Amino acid sequence: MAMRKNPHQRIKTVRLAMKLFIVVIFLGHVMIWIMMPTNTFWLHWLPNIQSKANSTYFGQQGANILIYTFPILSIATLGCLYLHLGKKLREQNNESRAKNPPLASWTRPALVKGPLGIVSWTELSFFCMFIALLIWSFSAYLHGMFANITRESAARMNEKKWEVKLDSASLMLGLVGNICLAFLFFPVTRGSSILRLIGLTSESGIKYHIWLGHIVLTLFTAHGLCYITFWFDKNQLSEMIKWDTVGVSNVAGEVALLFGLAMWAASFPCIRRKMFELFFYTHNLYILFIVFFVFHVSFSYSCITLPGFYLFLIDRYLRFLQSQQRVRLVSARVLPCQAVELNFSKSLGLSYNPTSTLFVNVPGISRLQWHPFSITSNSNMEPEKLSIVIKSEGSWSEKLYQKISSPSSMERVEISVEGPYGPASTHFLRHDMLVMVSGGSGITPFISIIRELLFTASTSSCKKPRILLIAAFRKAEDLTMLDLLIPVSASTTYDISHLQLQIEAYVTREDEPIKDDQKHHRTIWFKPSALDAPVSAVLGSNNWLWLGAIISSSFVIFLLLIGILTRYYIYPIDHNTNMIYSNTSRSALNMLFISISIVMTATAAFLWNKKGTVQESRLIQNTDMPTPVTSPGSASQFYSADRELESLPHQSFIQATKVHFGERPNLKKMLLEREGSSIGVLVSGPWKMRQEVAAICSSGLANNLHFESISFSW
Repeated sequence: MAMRKNPHQRIKTVRLAMKLFIVVIFLGHVMIWIMMPTNTFWLHWLPNIQSKANSTYFGQQGANILIYTFPILSIATLGCLYLHLGKKLREQNNESRAKNPPLASWTRPALVKGPLGIVSWTELSFFCMFIALLIWSFSAYLHGMFANITRESAARMNEKKWEVKLDSASLMLGLVGNICLAFLFFPVTRGSSILRLIGLTSESGIKYHIWLGHIVLTLFTAHGLCYITFWFDKNQLSEMIKWDTVGVSNVAGEVALLFGLAMWAASFPCIRRKMFELFFYTHNLYILFIVFFVFHVSFSYSCITLPGFYLFLIDRYLRFLQSQQRVRLVSARVLPCQAVELNFSKSLGLSYNPTSTLFVNVPGISRLQWHPFSITSNSNMEPEKLSIVIKSEGSWSEKLYQKISSPSSMERVEISVEGPYGPASTHFLRHDMLVMVSGGSGITPFISIIRELLFTASTSSCKKPRILLIAAFRKAEDLTMLDLLIPVSASTTYDISHLQLQIEAYVTREDEPIKDDQKHHRTIWFKPSALDAPVSAVLGSNNWLWLGAIISSSFVIFLLLIGILTRYYIYPIDHNTNMIYSNTSRSALNMLFISISIVMTATAAFLWNKKGTVQESRLIQNTDMPTPVTSPGSASQFYSADRELESLPHQSFIQATKVHFGERPNLKKMLLEREGSSIGVLVSGPWKMRQEVAAICSSGLANNLHFESISFSW
């Protein structure tokens, strides 16, 4: 008699079936994009679908919702269920520990220099396939339309042949631009199940958003300029100020393009890095850009681009709900290198993986600005605390440092957060060795990795990778950043000697140690407030299950609303009178219904899960802790000649550290000398450092180097 499967095996079987089903839906959706420019699609597939989907409840837009919107939202919902079941398994990721993971060579850098930045072979392959899709779509559309353009047909329209072709080419540029727009919002949906399914985070997907943004606005700008040229040649510039309520609205398209051009101009690095506030505020014009785009093409056609923006709206509204709560800031460690570690109270049910990020807003500095920071704490090692490190390197961070370090800061600092966001799993244990290369504050994501490996080494008997941390700093006082590798609260429980850790610290702008016994950090404890709450997941511990419920239920409510509107209001006007219902009004009502359905379902889910954090919020209100003296493990001990090594509390940590003054690390030599079948190379820091490390890993001089870049500089 066959043995029954245990619960874990059943869940694995269900997940495998779900994955296969998701792949089938995705491949079918890709086939639609490939076939869309062909006569087969327009003359056979689409009419057949429209004949079945065109009802008195949804009208012509029913077919577009079925073809373009429903498949992606189905993938997102199934992805949420897939990820929820994955959390229940509590697997240790044994598959990811293989020494030679399949297709590992495809993750190596293919391009290091150029406008695309550091690009792996996998990224380059998908980028080329996407560009091929755009070229195929544009050429297929043009071929089909140009085949019917002759001098005689142009003369019948009182136009020249080249004018008709220009008109057609202008339209095709807009259609191809819509393909890019359909993918534009996926990479910036921070809590996206689709990103998690393909192993991406919103931070790693930012560069794809940048690529798509440049292509979208290039195509839309060419689309607009071609039409302006066409109207100018025909003395029809009055077309620019027409807002047709039935067909395409030219004014709405022009307004949308102006908003897009404003965002595009402010997003170039020369402006974004020097005037970040201008970039940040200008980028919020995306709302008006989308609204007028829908008015331009009508809601029915915008269903092509709807899925990505629909998921983004859900994510954005959930972030808004989370950001309304002020979080409990327990303490802050102020370092002499103008950096501060913020320690927040955390819900016990909140877990996150290394290299996760938290978005922070300080209303006392700016109510609109949100900045991402690496989480340095470990949710297993520190179940009640979440920590981030902020280096004073810009106007916003300088104001925060002054606010935290001032004497009056002990009362209370109002802070709101969004997140945390991070990878669904980690794969560090699969390597024989980890080489982490950091520059300045780039060390912060590695703090969480080292803490995770320290926890694993202290609680598990599995084989741990050797660790080499190469940290470059400008000044000796920046060495105090190394203090953060071990949390003070966990230093007596977790022994760093369990790790095979080697730290090579480089001080590049000072030739010798500075003897200054006063270089210690201080810890500030903040008074609790009844208004504060611990950092918690916006949808609780079952966040993926709730997100799937929000996506599916909000979409069902939206379909019900537009079905009622169409059947009992629009359909009688279109079919019982000589009028045609305005596309502008229809689009406005559809956008309103989307907003209502998302707000209703997301708010209900948020309020239901918020009940679980109320009790924890009350527990921390009366917690008051005295201000401690300077922490004993100050990193100034690394270069202070007046202290004896034997007197230090973290002897194994100090012994693992070697400090070099007045020199830069020879990264090529240090990387190529590493021994092992699989060496994970992680780099976080300035662009030139990441580029140098990527070039070494892609040079082919060592086949065991596996590169991964961690960056927040967009």
